[in-house]
Amino acid sequence: MFVTWRLSVLVAAGVLPVTALSVQGADPWLTLAGWVLLCAVLMVVDTVAAPSPRALHVTRGAPVKALLGSPTDTRLWITNSGSRLLRGRLRDAWQPTAGAPSPRLALEIPAGERRELIIPLVPRRRGRLVSEMVVVRSDGPLRLAGRQRIIPSTGELRVLPPFTSRRHLPSRLARLRELDGNTSIQVRGQGTEFDSLREYVRGDDVRSIDWRATARAGTTMLRTWRPERDRHVVIVIDTGRTAAARVGDGTRLDAAMEAALLLAALAARAGDHVHLVMFDRVVRARVTGVDGPALLSTMVDAMAGVEAQLIDTDWDAAHAQVRALTTRPALVVLLTAQDDVDASRGFLGTLPGMTARAQVVVGTVTDHAEDRPAREDAVEVYLAAARERGAFEASRVAEAIRRAGGDAIADGPDALPPRIADRYLALKAAGRL
Repeated sequence: MFVTWRLSVLVAAGVLPVTALSVQGADPWLTLAGWVLLCAVLMVVDTVAAPSPRALHVTRGAPVKALLGSPTDTRLWITNSGSRLLRGRLRDAWQPTAGAPSPRLALEIPAGERRELIIPLVPRRRGRLVSEMVVVRSDGPLRLAGRQRIIPSTGELRVLPPFTSRRHLPSRLARLRELDGNTSIQVRGQGTEFDSLREYVRGDDVRSIDWRATARAGTTMLRTWRPERDRHVVIVIDTGRTAAARVGDGTRLDAAMEAALLLAALAARAGDHVHLVMFDRVVRARVTGVDGPALLSTMVDAMAGVEAQLIDTDWDAAHAQVRALTTRPALVVLLTAQDDVDASRGFLGTLPGMTARAQVVVGTVTDHAEDRPAREDAVEVYLAAARERGAFEASRVAEAIRRAGGDAIADGPDALPPRIADRYLALKAAGRL
């Protein structure tokens, strides 16, 4: 059972009759005890008279998916199999990060009927969110008290990465079309894959003239080229302890997911094959053999439940995973946090073996805390010194990556995804991918 605020008001209202009877000479304590007993009797009667919530049956809609931070609705169907009208309130017991409304929903279901309730959610955490029960309160006729029951009913919401870096995709696709020759003349130097033949125009590179085609056609014919297709892009996201660090409004892992999604969308439109591995010491998520429109949906679904693990990443095993995905020359993008010389020794030791057989880009999410205005106190001085030391260590690691044959890109969580996409386009334009 439960009691409402009306019972408290009723008990407090007893001050008036107790005071009036005390003025007339009655025993105030006896009067007060009688009033409290009367309120208790009304509470019990109201509870017994309340319709039983055991007559309710709860049915949920199918599990739904939502993007992180985006509003979504879940549905409940409540059936009253009893013989009385039930009035009360209902609370769907979602965890706090699901963003369910705090007020309980009003419930009024006549006997033998069913009502649909919509629960609005605004999820604040990526992954699987669950509601395991529904709490129903049935009010009595006086609405002083009532009956309460917990009805087991499991609901699930799968929260996917938001892909906020999608806003950078149109501009990169336009540049990709320029490389592909849809908005500019295809000439040698824009790629290494033969595309088609066309007539020679003054100003064209004479080295691209196809003399056999010229002899057959009777006019000068020119070969056109485009960036190569059907290349392999392997994206490795480090899910070790460094991925749990906070940067901006999220973690390094969240920013790495954004960079991976933008690169995958761009590479898929360019006709390349994209592979994804999320790894620390074991594979946390893996996407391979998926192309076309299904690629992004498969990737976000695989990423949804992955969280950073407080363990060091085994880079030897991670590179073995890359070798297992493709034996052809490929672009390997390692999204990790390599900004400390001592912690990066294992990573740097295995990097030359990777760069010897693939084009490697190392993306690191950094915190732009050094842009904060300095304050004139000892704490800020020490913090500024620590930031400078961290930046110096990160520059040494980046230089070691470049000496090993890789490309090092470090930037904030919002700027890193487009910079990696730009590097991919630059490799395409240079014919290195």
